[in-house]
Amino acid sequence: MSVIILDHAGKDYDDQRALEGVTLAVPQGKCLALIGHNGAGKTTLMKLVLGLVRPTSGSVAVLGLDPAKAGKSFRKQLGFLPENVVFHDELSGADTLAFYACLKGVSLQECPALLNRVGLSFAASRRVKTYSKGMRQRLGLAQALLGAPQLLLLDEPTSGLDPLLRHQFFEIVRGLTQAGTTVILASHVLTELEARTDLVAILRQGRLVAFGDIEELRLTAGLPVTIHVRGDAGAIATRLDGSFVKSVQPNGRSIDINCAAEDKMALLRLLAAAGEVCADVEIHPPSLQDLYLYFGGSDVSRNGDGAMSR
Repeated sequence: MSVIILDHAGKDYDDQRALEGVTLAVPQGKCLALIGHNGAGKTTLMKLVLGLVRPTSGSVAVLGLDPAKAGKSFRKQLGFLPENVVFHDELSGADTLAFYACLKGVSLQECPALLNRVGLSFAASRRVKTYSKGMRQRLGLAQALLGAPQLLLLDEPTSGLDPLLRHQFFEIVRGLTQAGTTVILASHVLTELEARTDLVAILRQGRLVAFGDIEELRLTAGLPVTIHVRGDAGAIATRLDGSFVKSVQPNGRSIDINCAAEDKMALLRLLAAAGEVCADVEIHPPSLQDLYLYFGGSDVSRNGDGAMSR
């Protein structure tokens, strides 16, 4: 069952086209990573799925319904964490979550367990104005989880979280998808998405330029695999076709070799036959960042933590 179906969906704002001809289907219980440069159309796509805006062209179906026309019972099945979450500073964390529970028609008895789930029980009675950015993000995640939604949309959800809290966040997401919840996760930090999502959708200037799981995108892109070998780099290099060699580190103790994916096994057999000159071998397939740069455009640079910027 596809929880989300977009069929040539497009959205215009006055004379500006935010999305054009987007077609995709997201099955139940999958986590979709939605990536793209600033202004690529990620937030607009989320708004279409939430029913906050109507498509200018094409169609959008969520849980079998038109989200722009569906009623309250439909919206209770959705959870949403916006990129810039804002709460009333004078309310406590517990009161804030209770307020959203009332809005959604959810039992207040859910609130303490959700605060505990996101690690905020210790600060439940504190006013939100005393919360750090990471604590506000966790409170936002708690409100998105109210009512055990079938579809969860998260826009830059790990912003402000330290590495431990990011790990805990993705553990929550994994538990949700295993229980059948469908998750759309938009983020610029690709390194943390690669091993944690089932599907990837890459947007560029409002168009969907790639969609599928990472292995499918690797096959489509045809990018080379990098084999990192520790050992006698000079001796290893003499056993290789020179066209494979990417670089030799100055200390001569390792070498990086590029090869086509279909040549990987043959190259590994050659290295195994090299004997003691090879101390260790690491295989590095194209990363999600590599795939983004391939499909999304090489004009997008990366900063030190693996995030994208323009």
